Amino acid sequence: MNFKTGLVLIAAASLTACVSSPPPRMVSAPVQPQGVEGAWVDPNGIVSTFQAGTFNTRASDSNALLASGTYNKLSPTLVEINMTSLVRKTQSRVNCSLVTQSQLNCTQDSGAQFSLARRS
Repeated sequence: MNFKTGLVLIAAASLTACVSSPPPRMVSAPVQPQGVEGAWVDPNGIVSTFQAGTFNTRASDSNALLASGTYNKLSPTLVEINMTSLVRKTQSRVNCSLVTQSQLNCTQDSGAQFSLARRS
């Protein structure tokens, strides 16, 4: 094989490698929810939903509305909920801290504490 033929073969092989290799695909990661927006569940299965400043809690079995109200974002990780319990006919304030994107720790104005897990 002479030098010229060797260069032609190397060039052909290089072009074939470029053409036959597909371009790398961009794979986007799933979008992680930000803040408290969305549905959360307590250990008893009761579902609380935060959406555009409104808050509601529903029974998991009957979907009956148990409580409703509003919430204010005090910081990226702190939320204050003002809610009315339709079961007890009482109003209360609840402060919640977003510990992780999937856990919300809350304290009622009575001092009672509970945690919510983001519903997938």
